[in-house]
Amino acid sequence: MGDQRRDVPGTDRVLAEPEVAAAVQRLGHDLVVRTIREVAQRARDGLLDPPAVVAETLAALPRSASGLRPVVNATGVLLHTNLGRAPLSRAAREALQVAAGTTDVELDLHTGDRGPRGASAVEALVQAVPGAEAAHVVNNGAAALALAATALAADREIVLSRGEMVEIGDGFRIPDLLTSTGARLREIGTTNRVRLDDYRQALSADTGFVLKIHPSNFVISGFTAEVPVGELRGLDVPVVADIGSGLLRPEPALPDEPDAATTLADGADLVIASGDKLLGGPQCGLLMGRAEVVHRLRRHPLARALRVDKLTLAALEATVRGPRPPVSEALHRTGLARRAAALADALAAAGIPAEAVESEATVGGGGAPGVALPSAAVALPTRFAKQLRLGEPPVMARLERHRCLLDLFALEPDDDEKLRRAVVAAH
Repeated sequence: MGDQRRDVPGTDRVLAEPEVAAAVQRLGHDLVVRTIREVAQRARDGLLDPPAVVAETLAALPRSASGLRPVVNATGVLLHTNLGRAPLSRAAREALQVAAGTTDVELDLHTGDRGPRGASAVEALVQAVPGAEAAHVVNNGAAALALAATALAADREIVLSRGEMVEIGDGFRIPDLLTSTGARLREIGTTNRVRLDDYRQALSADTGFVLKIHPSNFVISGFTAEVPVGELRGLDVPVVADIGSGLLRPEPALPDEPDAATTLADGADLVIASGDKLLGGPQCGLLMGRAEVVHRLRRHPLARALRVDKLTLAALEATVRGPRPPVSEALHRTGLARRAAALADALAAAGIPAEAVESEATVGGGGAPGVALPSAAVALPTRFAKQLRLGEPPVMARLERHRCLLDLFALEPDDDEKLRRAVVAAH
């Protein structure tokens, strides 16, 4: 018998195959060549027939040059942090395509001179939020709070209720973030109760501002008391309110969730919010409020380090100006029980034990803690959870009461057929 290693095609020969050449255009030369060599080595080691090198190379190549993969969110958590929180609207995705090229992000086309960065996105925010005289955008909510603390209270005091000294994701704590800016914290009240007199007695010539933080990822109930923004407006110091989840205006489906317009109307000088939560846009931090305060933040040296790129600005503007984003659509969607029943019937017809059941969804992502949203799901045996997660596309389900639940709350009706195919493939 001859040495089969002589039959292994060379790298240039594999690169010449039309499908492989197309992959080079999609994924880049280095990645494709590295994959070809790995597959060819398997053939030389006798683990693969030489004629299969081309097919195995194509099978081993990723679908895109990015390591990110689209995932179907059937968890019932609308803003799943591990899945990137808010899915962008079609308008925002189209805006990203435009922004990916050369744009006028910092150019005044009328004069040919340098223009204000992202002016149209800022204008969209101001128009969308009554009471916002000015706005500024940084790269996330924590960055917005850090900029406010640095610009308004470095080497000074921030007055904050103990009940609002929260820990956010991945172990980061708001007090640690604030003191890292050089500000000092003046803690007032107790964990469960704070009064207006506590704020008054804490004020001094050293006070930078009073901070109100919405505890967006937990709820304290029982013997509690807090001071709303409206009662703080007469303290003669700036009031900064971090509302967390990013509603620009009241949302009827979440009546207890704070929004920027109402908080400014109540007397806040500055409102801080996230862009990738209930607003439904890209990850960013929003600062809206009195023009004098926002201008101080915008001109602070730290603002340069925290600025967002043109992609974020484009997606944010399209989210604010455009049609209702998927997050908002989900909050107002009807017919979930009917969809779950139809999907369960289709799966049962394929011999898969499936049952339509009532479910409770949540907002997630640090929004509307403790609020249960009526939903519907398809219940499967628990073994499906891992099989679906490892499928193509990956489907993230929820394990509950020894069942694998495919919750439809965060999914559009067009996703139901995708779910059906994924379950059938996993069966």
